[in-house]
Amino acid sequence: MGDEATQELSMTPGAMAGGTTLVSDEVVEKIAVAAARSVPGVVELGGDVARFFNAVLDRVGLDQVGDARRGCSAHVTNGAAVINLVIVIEAGRPVPQVTGEVRAQVAGAVEAYGLRVDEVNIRVDDVALGDPAAPVA
Repeated sequence: MGDEATQELSMTPGAMAGGTTLVSDEVVEKIAVAAARSVPGVVELGGDVARFFNAVLDRVGLDQVGDARRGCSAHVTNGAAVINLVIVIEAGRPVPQVTGEVRAQVAGAVEAYGLRVDEVNIRVDDVALGDPAAPVA
């Protein structure tokens, strides 16, 4: 016991453990979808097939299944995101205005989480005629 030495480690107040933080593609997709939905003129996200299946899920009481990421795919590499969105816009809305606002909102929302956004690619898949609250199928 006499040979045991106690060594004290000095701790600096701001010391933090090292490591890596990875943000999954799915997290970026959820953030992007929420931001895109907030833009006036965006009625729905997702292509025809996704909207059809969502309408079926709505009818059987599973209306929240798959909504968080529908219409979006993202790929994150080295802290930079490339985001692809498929949207339906409200009839009468200028496409460049709506898509420009979607890009700005999505990029801002994702960058608020500490990522860089390299691209926000948007495909306008459909235009909603009539009541914007009605499901597009």
